[in-house]
Amino acid sequence: MKAAVFHEVGEPLEITDVAISKPGPHEILVRSAVVGVCHSDLHFVDGLWPIRTPAILGHEASGIVEQVGSEVRYVEPGDHVITCLSVFCGYCEYCMSGEPSLCDKRATRRPRGAEPRLALPPSNGGSPRPISQFADLASFAEQMLVHENAVVKIRKDMPLDRAAVIGCAVITGVGAAFRTATVEPGSTVAVIGCGGIGLSTINGADLAGASRIIAIDRVASKLDLARAFGATDTIDASDGDTVKQVLDLTGGGVHYAFEAIGLKATAEQAWAMLRPGGTATVIGMVPMGQKVEIPGHELLQSKCLQGCTMGSNRFRVDMPRLVEFYLGGRLKLDELISDRIKFSQINEALQNLKSGEVARQVIVFDA
Repeated sequence: MKAAVFHEVGEPLEITDVAISKPGPHEILVRSAVVGVCHSDLHFVDGLWPIRTPAILGHEASGIVEQVGSEVRYVEPGDHVITCLSVFCGYCEYCMSGEPSLCDKRATRRPRGAEPRLALPPSNGGSPRPISQFADLASFAEQMLVHENAVVKIRKDMPLDRAAVIGCAVITGVGAAFRTATVEPGSTVAVIGCGGIGLSTINGADLAGASRIIAIDRVASKLDLARAFGATDTIDASDGDTVKQVLDLTGGGVHYAFEAIGLKATAEQAWAMLRPGGTATVIGMVPMGQKVEIPGHELLQSKCLQGCTMGSNRFRVDMPRLVEFYLGGRLKLDELISDRIKFSQINEALQNLKSGEVARQVIVFDA
């Protein structure tokens, strides 16, 4: 199959032939239909987070099941699925406590010494070179070989391009509002960053019944889009003190603040925007090694700073519900997709993320 292989930090991905194994007992082979291009992928290309190379990135995908392992009962060939990077084993302490997004996933991987799922073909008479499978998915490829607990089966009348973005941006953003922060009806919300995840967080806060949702970004077109997703107010982050503007708008701060970029400065701003008793949720991937600092005395105001792993999702429950929300006209997915592109344009798509102008670009494999 063809896949976009990541070799070195700062270098373009190489679309090349990759060897793919056959499904093991609890594995499935999925024909990729659509995959979103996420800032998380760019973090690894830029070296902000480490990964063993060669690797295949990509983690926000939809597809059609082609083959299943001997023990798989959940799906069968022909089923439409969404992948999710919070693969779960189903029996560890986190899974059994209702927190499958925190599963360490080790039990879902092939054991050490087994044939790798993905490999570069041998050259000059050598051995195949194993390829790291980013997020246990590696969806920048024509096919994905994954554990059966990496997918959720969905209705076949759900468009696969819209389904793909549910797999990361939407489940993370809506989940952050619904599950991680549990936004209450009538509350006030601020969202820093109006990319795919930030817009989905706004949509989630709106669905949860927030009375005021303040969208914050530097790009005017994204702020316009934020209003379509449910924002009641917008703030241009390049125009003055963002925290002060939020405090002024709300008369003392918001109940919930969400950071959807992944920067130390904006994570600290999310905390500073809170009213006493408020909760700041950092969704973005703050670069490895950086520390988020808050004034210690403000903890006496019962404020809370928390992280978020994939919207604290239970994706086999949550994603089918999100599909129903979309088909019922309540979830904004059409507006989330900035562009549909060919697989050959993947490096351009990664570069486009740096401009900050796009919400979600999706690769359509039959395009």
